[in-house]
Amino acid sequence: MKITVIQQDIVWKNPEANRVKMERLLREAQKSDIYIFPEMCSTGFCMQPNGVAEEAGGETLRLVTGWAKELDAAIFVPILTAENGKFYNRMYFVAPDGVCGYYDKLHLFEYSGEDKVFEPGKRRVTWEWRGLRVRPAICYDLRFPITLHNDEGYDLLVIAANFPESRILAWDTLVRARAIENQCYVAAANRVGADEYGNYIGHSVIINAYGQTIANCVDSTEGCATAEIDWEMIGKMRKAFPLMRDSVPADE
Repeated sequence: MKITVIQQDIVWKNPEANRVKMERLLREAQKSDIYIFPEMCSTGFCMQPNGVAEEAGGETLRLVTGWAKELDAAIFVPILTAENGKFYNRMYFVAPDGVCGYYDKLHLFEYSGEDKVFEPGKRRVTWEWRGLRVRPAICYDLRFPITLHNDEGYDLLVIAANFPESRILAWDTLVRARAIENQCYVAAANRVGADEYGNYIGHSVIINAYGQTIANCVDSTEGCATAEIDWEMIGKMRKAFPLMRDSVPADE
């Protein structure tokens, strides 16, 4: 199975321009089973959602649904979403036959005021695609290993982010740690470019369960990285090195 992370230079609060970029990047990427866009890929990490947030089923999601069908692939696309008068930092799982589910970011970034604008998610989710079990996470979620703890319920952790250059050491460390401690693949798509919050240099990466980088994007450059993954390796690794079975619950 092939996975592609897309490192996009997001145009600030301009969904139309970003949709053009998204399609171009998809078509430039290697043929894959899974494509992953960075957080809020149609707007940037925007704390002023009025006028740019899309209702569920809006134009970006409509286009992505068509691309997934055409490419016979799953696309993980995070969109600033409006629903019932509230706003969500939401990632959609879109397969060739349509939208299969969505995940609302659980941990809202208080430092930026995200918690004042968006509704937090209420549940973790796991999706299955062509035999691969996938857990989604969005940016700040990466810092919460307990929430992302894997009891062999997933094989791939998908992360979409707007992680700035000022905290890129944390990004590099955390994506690798999540792969090692959960004995899973990690596919992490971060943006490049700049917005009113800072600069972004990407470091989008695909990491195997040993913590090894198997594909990565060029720093500070819009583009894609693709890797072939072997989920049978995960099963063999977990059997030989039963990390999760050896886990001991903390004292109450």
